[in-house]
Amino acid sequence: MKSLQLGIAILLFVLTSLNVSYAKDKVIEGPAQPFFNKESLKIGQVFKSERFPNIVVTMKGTLLASWGQRSVRVKRSEDGGKTWGKAIMISNPGFQSGGLTVDENSGDIIAFVEDRHPPANITVFRSKDDGKTWKKQEAKFNKDSKGNMPHLHMNEHGITLRHGKFKGRLIRPSRYYGKVNARSEWPNHYTNAIYSDDGGKTWQTSDPFPEMGLGEACIVELSDGRLYYNSRVHWEKRPKNLRRREAWSTDGGKTWTNYRIIDALPDGPQNTNYGCMGGLARLPIKGKDILVYTNCDSPSGRRLGTAWASFDGGKTWPIKRLITKGGFAYSSTIAGRPGTATEGFVYCHYEGGGSQVAKFNISWVLGGKETGDGKVPEWAKKLVKK
Repeated sequence: MKSLQLGIAILLFVLTSLNVSYAKDKVIEGPAQPFFNKESLKIGQVFKSERFPNIVVTMKGTLLASWGQRSVRVKRSEDGGKTWGKAIMISNPGFQSGGLTVDENSGDIIAFVEDRHPPANITVFRSKDDGKTWKKQEAKFNKDSKGNMPHLHMNEHGITLRHGKFKGRLIRPSRYYGKVNARSEWPNHYTNAIYSDDGGKTWQTSDPFPEMGLGEACIVELSDGRLYYNSRVHWEKRPKNLRRREAWSTDGGKTWTNYRIIDALPDGPQNTNYGCMGGLARLPIKGKDILVYTNCDSPSGRRLGTAWASFDGGKTWPIKRLITKGGFAYSSTIAGRPGTATEGFVYCHYEGGGSQVAKFNISWVLGGKETGDGKVPEWAKKLVKK
C-alpha cells in the first residue's frame, strides 16, 4: 500500500511539473504580421439568454466564453471560434463576476463567482484541464487600504504579468460597491484590482483608483511592464461622466497614478447618466503596445458596437470601426495567442440578442474611420495585407 501511495505521489508531481513546464515554454508574445493579414470580421451567437459576457484564450489556444446571471457556465472553441461546444457548468446557482483569468505560469484557468449581485460572497473555481471541468478552491481575499473587501462584478478578464519585477503575478480589475447595491451608494463606488503571487490562493487588494463613482474596469500590461487601467463611470455627477477614465501603475498594480479622462472613448450610450462595461485587450506582439477597446458608440441606447485601436499603449485612439448596428451592451475582448488557432485575431464577446462573439483583425479595424485623436502610424499601415 505504501509503495502504491508513493507511486501516485510521484505521478502527481510529474504531471504538475509537466503542466508548469508546458505553460512556461509556450510563446506568449509573437510577431505583428498575423494581426495585419487580409481584413476579416465574422460574428456568431454563443449563448441565447441571460447576460454578462467574458472571454479568454487558454495556453492551448482554446477560447473560453463565460456567461450567466442565474448560473455561470462556459463554452469552449478549439478551432479559433469557428465552432463552439456545449455549455459547461461552473456554478449553479451563481452570478457571473467576469474576469476569467488564465494563469500563464501553470496553464490553469480561474473563475470568480458571486452568490448574487454584489455585495456578495465570492467563490473561486479552477480548471486544470483547459476549461473542461471546474472545481471549487479555497481562496483568501484581503481588504484594501480603506478597509474594504473587493467586489468583482462585472469587470474584464484578468491577466498574468509577463515583464519586469512582478512577472508571473495574476491581476484582475475589481471594485467596491458600497454597503448595499443602491443608487444612494454610487458616490462611494470605486474601482481597484486584486492580485496574487501564489497562483490564486491569496489575493491582495490594490489601493483605489484615483476617482470615486466608478465601476467595471479593464487592465492590460504594456511591453515595458507598466499597467494601463481603463474604467467605466457609475455616477452621473462626475465630470464628463460619459467618457472613459484611465490611470497607470508602475508597482505591479498596487497603486494607480496619472489619472486622465479619455475624451476619445465613449462610455456607453450618450443619453444616459452612467457608462457601460467595455472590453480591452493588448495584442501579444513583442515590443508593440497595440490596444483594442470595445463599447457601444451610440447617441441613444446600447447599440452600434464599435472597436477602437491604439498603437501607443492608450495615449491616443486614432481609428475606430463599427462591429454591428444592432444591440451591443456589455462586452469583453481578448487577443489571440501566438502559435494557436486564435493567432492574429481579436475576439469580442458581447450582449446582443443573447451573446455574440465578433472575430476580427487589426487590418479590419484600420478600414474604419479616423477619430482625430492622433494618427495611425505608417508602420502599421504598411503591415496590412490587401
